[in-house]
Amino acid sequence: MSTHSTDPLIGRLLDGRYQVRSRIARGGMATVYLATDLRLERRVAVKVMHGHLADDSQYKARFIQEARSAARLAHPNVVNVYDQGQDADTAYLVMEYLPGITLRELLSEHRILTTTQAMDILEAVLSGLAAAHRNGIVHRDLKPENILLADDGRIKISDFGLARAAHANTATGNALLGTIAYLSPELVTRGIADTRSDIYALGIMLYEMLAGEQPFKGEQAFQIAQQHANDTVPTPSSKNPRVPAELDELVLWATARDPDQRPRDAGAMLEQLYETQRLLHLDGENTGATAVQQTMVLPAALGSDDATQVITPVTRQRTAPRDNASMLTRASERRRAKGYWLFGLVLILAALAGGTGWYFGSGPGSLVTVPSVAGETVETATEILTSADLTVAETLLHDTHPEIPAGQVIGTDPAAGESVAHGGVVSLIVSDGPEQLRIPELNGQTEDAAQQLVEEAGFTLEESDHRFHSEVADGVVIDALGVSADGELVSLSTLDLYGEQQPITLIVSLGPIPNVSDLTIEQAQATLTAKKLNSTEGKHEFHDTIAKGKVIRAVAQEEPVREGDTVELIISDGIEQVEVPDVVGKTWREAKPILEEAGFKLDYNRIVDSFPDSTVRKLTPQEGSMVDKGSTIKVNFTSIF
Repeated sequence: MSTHSTDPLIGRLLDGRYQVRSRIARGGMATVYLATDLRLERRVAVKVMHGHLADDSQYKARFIQEARSAARLAHPNVVNVYDQGQDADTAYLVMEYLPGITLRELLSEHRILTTTQAMDILEAVLSGLAAAHRNGIVHRDLKPENILLADDGRIKISDFGLARAAHANTATGNALLGTIAYLSPELVTRGIADTRSDIYALGIMLYEMLAGEQPFKGEQAFQIAQQHANDTVPTPSSKNPRVPAELDELVLWATARDPDQRPRDAGAMLEQLYETQRLLHLDGENTGATAVQQTMVLPAALGSDDATQVITPVTRQRTAPRDNASMLTRASERRRAKGYWLFGLVLILAALAGGTGWYFGSGPGSLVTVPSVAGETVETATEILTSADLTVAETLLHDTHPEIPAGQVIGTDPAAGESVAHGGVVSLIVSDGPEQLRIPELNGQTEDAAQQLVEEAGFTLEESDHRFHSEVADGVVIDALGVSADGELVSLSTLDLYGEQQPITLIVSLGPIPNVSDLTIEQAQATLTAKKLNSTEGKHEFHDTIAKGKVIRAVAQEEPVREGDTVELIISDGIEQVEVPDVVGKTWREAKPILEEAGFKLDYNRIVDSFPDSTVRKLTPQEGSMVDKGSTIKVNFTSIF
């Protein structure tokens, strides 16, 4: 979303060091801004807690915990935290600025990733998470929104706001904080989180990257939570047959409902990922879930009684397909050996599931999904939210938006699709219309330079209007047009500011219409055709220097003239013929103005100008003759005295 002029933080200097430039993103707990660290002269991301949460000690402690957790990590796959502080009533966190997209945005655009892409992302995330687990930190909120994919190819984990010590695994009132789609069964049922809870979330993310969707769905959050507690995550190949069986097994291992059956931490899962990558690389033909696979028995956590849990790669059988009957028999024998304690576990989980259903369905944990109200009026949006058993905050938030008109609702805080408690407070974000941006100087620029200026300024480019201009060189911008507040197309030179992403049309010169003077009609037409202009023979005129039948000039039939238009050719009739007037017998005082007015040049004895009453005796050529206009007439007088 764009920044807006009414945001009090835009332009503010935090602690005399961080100059806030623009907004990057807004979440339920904080807003992230792009800022400049004036001391070190570098761009940073500043995360600022929402003002209405600043007085909540629990949220503030969690905000500070994020800084402390991330600051303890120094790893290329974890977003670096540089600073944390408080400026007046503003609590902030300074992190490295990482231009790019999130994994969620990548999945929204492509839905299903290739096996290689999924393993590359998983490897980077596991590497960063392994560093956190080694330092005793559990993330507790791993999801695609918190995986950053930088423009330069780096992949980093962000948002350690829910992190806490790996050994602090007792249930708390905040146990269900996080995103329900990625919560492990033990978090749902017991509020317990340790390193294996992060592994479960990663397994769900891997499934989503390979299958193109989340494994569990439901209209209400408690329905999804029950599935996490009671159901087994399916294999991604059931949705995408191209997924190798090795990755199916990795997903099932990471998402086992029993934490003891998962990798003990990110380091253990990373080692298995390397082994999986090696196997897939060695057997390139093995690309489907039904292909011949090497048996991989995934390891349990340390201390498990099941000795068969140790990873022991078995020689791949290339001569015959896997014996499904034998495999199922062995699986049955293993299940029978575990039957007694599994039966007890099922009873416990059933009781917990019932309690979970009550908690989320009608108990204190019942949640409401915030409906979308984008584009609605404030009154309509309020009605929609109220009918969903939500409370609308009296104070409206404002933001600019390039498409939603001023006065209509852009969205909500918390955002649409997020889950909040019944009666929870939701703030409406109302549009102030497009942000008004300063228009760059475009006239006189080349077309390429002007287009770059328009894009950098945040406007939208329409197709350029190319037209001929007698005074501006080819390829140079004559003017730029935009839409005024009343919908009229106006020259932007009359405006100082213009709305973001609003369309701008560049008027670009094609140079002057070609000069076709003194050319034959055929030559003139060929010259104009080369400039993509049509021509037609127009009126004829006398001309003192251009011979009869040649072109005097090309004239536009209407302005402006664009390629494909037709111009009119003015044709010469040569020099005009005029009659020599009869001034014989007239005095020079009378004859001279008559001859001059007729356009003749005069050849006579200049002394006669002193005797204007002298009489004209003879003209050469003689009176009544037809001669070229502007010809010289010789005048003789009877007497000049």
